[in-house]
This record gives sequence, C-alpha cells and structure tokens, in this order.
Amino acid sequence: MSTLRNRTTVLAAATTAVLALALTACGGDDSGTKSAGPATSNTAAAGSSSEAAKDTGTTTGGSTASGGGTAKNTSATKGSTGSASATAPACATKDVKITAATQDGPPYTHIVLTAKNTSGHKCEMKGFPEIQFLESHKENVPAVAKSKPAAPVVLTPGAPAYALVKLSDGGKDEDGEPVSAFSVMLQGGSGLAAVKAPGASGIFVDPAQAKTGYWTYELRNGADDF
Repeated sequence: MSTLRNRTTVLAAATTAVLALALTACGGDDSGTKSAGPATSNTAAAGSSSEAAKDTGTTTGGSTASGGGTAKNTSATKGSTGSASATAPACATKDVKITAATQDGPPYTHIVLTAKNTSGHKCEMKGFPEIQFLESHKENVPAVAKSKPAAPVVLTPGAPAYALVKLSDGGKDEDGEPVSAFSVMLQGGSGLAAVKAPGASGIFVDPAQAKTGYWTYELRNGADDF
C-alpha cells in the first residue's frame, strides 16, 4: 500500500510537472503567435503602405502627366472648340439683320454692310455677300480676293460682321444708276434680304466698277481698301 501510494504520488507530481511545462509552452506559443501575428500584420501593413505610397506616387505622377495632357487637351479643346466654331451652321438671312451705311465721301463711292446676328445661336458668315444692285444687271457683284479673312467668321448672338462694298469711282461721266434698295444673299445660307440704300436719294452704282469685300469681324486697313 505504501509503495503504491508513493508511486501514485510520484506519478501525480510528474503529471503536474508535465502539465505545468505544457501550459508554459502553450503560453509561450500563444504569446509568440500573438506577437508574431501583429508583427507580421504590421510588416505587411508597412509593405502595403509602401506599395500604396509607390502607387500614390505613380498615380500622382500619372495625374501630373495627365494634368499636363489635360492642359494640352484643354488647348486641343480650345482648338476643337475653334474647329467646332468653324463648323457652325451658315448664317441664313433670317439669322441676321443687314443694314448699309455710306463710307467717307462725298462723293460716296463705298458703303459698309453690317450683318448683326439676331438669332439665338452661333452661325458662320461664309464668304462674301452676293449682291445685286440693279434689275438690269443680274450678275452678283464680284469679290476682292485680298479681303478674304484667314479664319472663318463665326458670329455669336448679337455680334456683327462687316463687308466693304465699292459702288463706283465717283466720276460724273460714269455709266451708273441710282439705287434705293438692293438684294443680298448669304453664301451657304438661305433666303434673300432686301437692304435699303443709305441716304435720302439712295446711292449711285456703276455696275462696271462695283466690288465687294468678304465678311470680316472688322474693317482692316489695306485688306479692305479697294
């Protein structure tokens, strides 16, 4: 009985020691695992942050480059906007109000046509006004090539365009006729505008000398002198 009790006591003590060691080992493993877990997680997080920083840098660089591209695109947009403007619909006579006024004189050898955009949209004044002064001369007044502008003349609502028109040389012996009203057609557009001639007695027109300039944003010295 004494021997069995001693063996039982020794076995119990050994078991207790083993359990204690096991618990200590487990505790160490848990501690190590917990410590290693966050450390690994932090390392991964640091790596992720680093990669994110790299990505951010790359993206920022891309944005900057893209920003530069955007700036170029903005220029391109302006260009395409100009291009879009260049492809605005042609002004029709219903889109503009055309008036005439004498220039210089007397003798009044030139008039200035003004076409004001009275529509609610942009439109392009194409080419030159097609003018017929006299019933006896059905041909349109020829245009002066040097007055052609370099870029399309696109009118925003309310904006004007101008065309200088030569009537005669101002000589007394010219073969001309008085004109109180005349017709104007717009190239590329539709409709016919009847324009009242300036002055109480109208204008004197020599069909052999009559010429017209192109539509422009403003009259220009040199290009519109003819």
